[in-house]
Amino acid sequence: MELLTKTLFLCAALTLTNAAPAQQADAAVEEVDPSLPNRCEGLEFDAVTPDEKGITFFFKGAHLWKGFHGPAQLSNESFKELDDLHNIGHVDAAFRMHDPDNADDHDHIYFILDDKVFSYYNHTLEEGYPRQIEEDFPGIPAHLDAAVECPKGECGDDAVLFFKGHDVYVFDTTTKTVKTKSWPHLPVCTSAFRWLEHYYCFHGHNFTRFHPVTGEVSGSYPKDARNYFMRCPNFGHGGDYQVIKCSDVKLDAITADDTGKTYFFAGPIYMRLDTSRDGLHAFPITRTWKELARGVDAVFSYSDKMYMIKDEMVYIYKGAVHYTLIDGYPKSLKEELGIEGHVDAAFLCPNEHTVHVIQGQKLLDVDLTATPRSVTQEMPIPLSDIDAGFCGPQGVAVFKGSQYYKYQTAMLLASSRIIPRPHIITSEMMGCRD
Repeated sequence: MELLTKTLFLCAALTLTNAAPAQQADAAVEEVDPSLPNRCEGLEFDAVTPDEKGITFFFKGAHLWKGFHGPAQLSNESFKELDDLHNIGHVDAAFRMHDPDNADDHDHIYFILDDKVFSYYNHTLEEGYPRQIEEDFPGIPAHLDAAVECPKGECGDDAVLFFKGHDVYVFDTTTKTVKTKSWPHLPVCTSAFRWLEHYYCFHGHNFTRFHPVTGEVSGSYPKDARNYFMRCPNFGHGGDYQVIKCSDVKLDAITADDTGKTYFFAGPIYMRLDTSRDGLHAFPITRTWKELARGVDAVFSYSDKMYMIKDEMVYIYKGAVHYTLIDGYPKSLKEELGIEGHVDAAFLCPNEHTVHVIQGQKLLDVDLTATPRSVTQEMPIPLSDIDAGFCGPQGVAVFKGSQYYKYQTAMLLASSRIIPRPHIITSEMMGCRD
């Protein structure tokens, strides 16, 4: 079960508390080599961009950093043509872009150096590049400061934001037209970064989060990037990582939404895995679901909504760029699902309308298309003390502490009288200690 393997490997992120927006699965503090630039000293980046696999690259001069942890390395080791063909030693701007109208097209990384554009796929320069900026992005000036993609739904239509001083050039990737805006209230961005539907302007060793349409800044900014986008000693949570024992691993819930994002819940934090583009990220649960500071008992997704169960209450959030609690909620389990009592786990299989709820050693089925909703079937299961359940294309998995059990279907979970061999979370899977 591919997702389960990925799930267990990534559970290490859930061992962190008060997770910051860094790739918290990285276990150690930034390593220092005195012969290389050290971003923990407070550098101003030339460019920041994710690649097609979701790994974020930070560029400074002739060097780059892969991800939120690790030492610097020469840029031309990963993108050799930037140095071989242009030889200017640094990148002006970089961004990742995808053509949503072309199903066969993949994510590409674009680098802009002076008046040239380099397009890479899988770290290989595409044929015909480098080109003049005007060829790919007519109306965009040379010698830019920063650039960032802005997909449809966040910027109206698919676009790229190009920054030069306080001017922002909004390039519509479909119509190839440009609108120019001035955002004097925003610092001059030396690099820009889109991350989990949020937009960041990097300036000096700080960053400011902004709205991609209005440029509006909400909250207290600037903030030091070392507290959020890298692991540095004496900054953020750089010294707070604790490697837990594999036998102490415990998940509260798992679900996947309609967009391909998978969510893992454990105590006061959650982990989001964007299987297609943006990698793994861990956060406090209140960052997205402020009403659930004490965590969840069970979660499932249905019809572009996320159902979150805590105690005997159901919270339903409408899915969009950000989850919002639907008016009138929370409601009682009895009112919403026709169930009373504590819920241990819940899961919904793809393209189905029946949620499977685990209470003790019972599996309860609820038809989500019915009004009012009620239990349509109740069956015993051979396992007790289940913590979480998940159903995907590869079948059903139920989690119990640091072990999980696999079944082909929910019916086999209920009908089986022999408990299958448990799969054990190991240090090789998730970096925990034996």
